[in-house]
Amino acid sequence: MTEPSLLPFDTRAAFQQHLGEVLARARGTLVMFDPDYALFRLGAPDVDAVLRGFLRHGGSLRLALHDTTHLEREAPRFMRLLKDFAHGIECRQTPRGLRDLTDSFCIADGVHIVRRFHSDHLRGEAAFDAPQQTELSRLRFDAIWAESQPGLQASVTGL
Repeated sequence: MTEPSLLPFDTRAAFQQHLGEVLARARGTLVMFDPDYALFRLGAPDVDAVLRGFLRHGGSLRLALHDTTHLEREAPRFMRLLKDFAHGIECRQTPRGLRDLTDSFCIADGVHIVRRFHSDHLRGEAAFDAPQQTELSRLRFDAIWAESQPGLQASVTGL
């Protein structure tokens, strides 16, 4: 077995390639944090197809974010996904006190991760089959999640 390695990146294409790989490898859980998910392409057909397959097979998706505007306006496929799989997706919005958090990450099954060090920049790293590389971000996500409130809903009433 080879030692897991960090794969640095600094371009949009590389970030989206690594994100696609993390999403494709997910089997049970996906946890994500980003201020607004603008670069995650959650409304793109290919990402929608991967997430639908993941959720159809019993996966659980948790998103924490500061601002829901981008997803509500620019990602109608994701909003349909949220409606279709409301039982498998939970979105929480951070309180004002956490709005200064600027990192961004996606973790699959606690063993695969892609993260950007700052959401305004594309510099980051990815790691696969590397639970030790996900540990700090998993703990960070849990803390963010605990402080956040239900945010994005499948409909206006949340049903």
